[in-house]
Amino acid sequence: GKEIEISADDMVQGDIFTVRPGESIPADGIVTEGESAVNEAALTGESLPVDKAVGSKVSAATINQNGFLVCKATHVGEDTALSKIIELVENAASTNAPVAKLADKVSGIFVPVVIAIAAVTLIVWLIAGQTFGFALARAISVLVISCPCALGLATPVAVMVGSGVGAKNGILFKTAASLEAAGKTQIAVFDKTGTVTEGRPEVTDIITVSGTENDLIATAVALDAKSEHPIAKAIVRYVEKHNIAVPEAEDFSALPGHGVIGTVGGKRIIGGNIALMKDNGADISPVEKKAKELAESGKTPLYFAADGKLIGMIAVADKIKEDSTEAIEELKELGIRTVMLTGDNRATAKATAAAIGTEDAIAEVLPDGKEEVIRKLMESGKVAMIGDGINDAPALTRADTGIAVGAGTDIATDAADVVLMRAGIKDVPAAIRLSRQVLKNIKENLFWAFFYNVLCIPLAAGVFIPIMGLELDPMFGAAAMSLSSFFVVSNALRLNLFDIHKKHSTHKSPVDLPIIPGSILGNENTKTEKKTEETQMTKTLYINGMMCEKCAAHVKKALNAVDGVSETAVDLKGKKAVVTLTKDVDNATLKAAVDEEGYETVKIEG
Repeated sequence: GKEIEISADDMVQGDIFTVRPGESIPADGIVTEGESAVNEAALTGESLPVDKAVGSKVSAATINQNGFLVCKATHVGEDTALSKIIELVENAASTNAPVAKLADKVSGIFVPVVIAIAAVTLIVWLIAGQTFGFALARAISVLVISCPCALGLATPVAVMVGSGVGAKNGILFKTAASLEAAGKTQIAVFDKTGTVTEGRPEVTDIITVSGTENDLIATAVALDAKSEHPIAKAIVRYVEKHNIAVPEAEDFSALPGHGVIGTVGGKRIIGGNIALMKDNGADISPVEKKAKELAESGKTPLYFAADGKLIGMIAVADKIKEDSTEAIEELKELGIRTVMLTGDNRATAKATAAAIGTEDAIAEVLPDGKEEVIRKLMESGKVAMIGDGINDAPALTRADTGIAVGAGTDIATDAADVVLMRAGIKDVPAAIRLSRQVLKNIKENLFWAFFYNVLCIPLAAGVFIPIMGLELDPMFGAAAMSLSSFFVVSNALRLNLFDIHKKHSTHKSPVDLPIIPGSILGNENTKTEKKTEETQMTKTLYINGMMCEKCAAHVKKALNAVDGVSETAVDLKGKKAVVTLTKDVDNATLKAAVDEEGYETVKIEG
């Protein structure tokens, strides 16, 4: 086609546009031809250029540095990422933080109260025998020195500047309330895949029980090709890289939190975690020892069975993001407890948690179970949930502060209170530092505004004339009023000098974490006081016969009645129950409690 030059305002979705070196990219899009490095500082605050190639996403207002790009527009005009950032900042600046409620209440009655004080001042001085001119000067001084402006400016100016500082650093607060809430965080909960890790797992090991490696991987991909899970995509990438022929799968079905199932070559194939294998009667003993070794090294083993018989195992590993460990350490320095959530098995989760240094990790959490974990943690303090995927949305909404990383998915971004433009989690402690500094600035402004009015209104009214002989001319009162507003605005503007990535000392005491079924470390390193003598452990019971919520309630009631059981969490889909114990309870006792209710305990782990 012919290349023509038009205004960026006239572009529509689907347009093909070219970007030469040094030019600003006019719309959000996808690269269809060429390679280059793009400066995305306008969006993320990151000064280092980002390499772009065919298939890479580009954003409006970023600068193409050294290559020629041909791109297809995906979002134009008000739909671009830059426009949405501007809208978020404007929305945040236009809302008010909860800390300003007192100032709002005072401002609402401030003017009539000041007028009343001025009238009383006039009358009192006339009664005291002063001339009308003297009394009127005192009343006018009260009117001109009082400053509702300082009270009104204390919060919105600080919020506006704080939101702007965040936006410049790729941190977007949706409202003033979210800007305040982030700084009150006591527990930070991280989703593992795509948040703590790169979200791009790679195949590391292939172990066969029957058939060849190529047969196993081809069968696995026949199912996983239709799955959107990152682990499934890792297996698909492996096949594409090694040019392995893949058969067709029929009757495909995804089982969230467990795996996939379908028919390949006339055989019923299941692929997923250990719970799925046990539910379908597949014996994993041939690879059980190897699977444990892989899990303890941080890899995730996936089992595959054909017609109920194990055919092999594939292990994948997801690389931890470079800044994850540093971010966790910074959060600890801020007095914040850190917890990692994952659907992985306990051994893999424990290895990842140890690598990044989180104080606890909760494993084998199904997608619909994250919200319940957040609810439990909120009993101990203010919780921030950090995630990037669709399955994180309920937890992001439930938490006191939801933080979407790397702009996340559309649903995760909509559910979050704070959006981080960069993919790393280093901006999480930065966002909390900024929030705390803004809150501190607002409190300073409010203190000054109240202090100024409480001190200066009596001075203007002449209260100190009989005592100290201090008399304020109305002209100086007007000047003092102007200086009060100037002080508040100047103090708020100091936020522009605040380095959100610089470590600042904290005096906040960390909260204790509750014991949650699935917890890897048992919270043993989260106590701020000496550990109690009472020890807690968990056991997992795999149970057949549970068909409905009523069945789950019966099992829970039976297990809670056992001496030494402090809590029971029943997973109906996973057909298991996790019991938290305060003392050692033998497996036979637990099994008997379940069996007496008419259910069958297949296996007990822990």
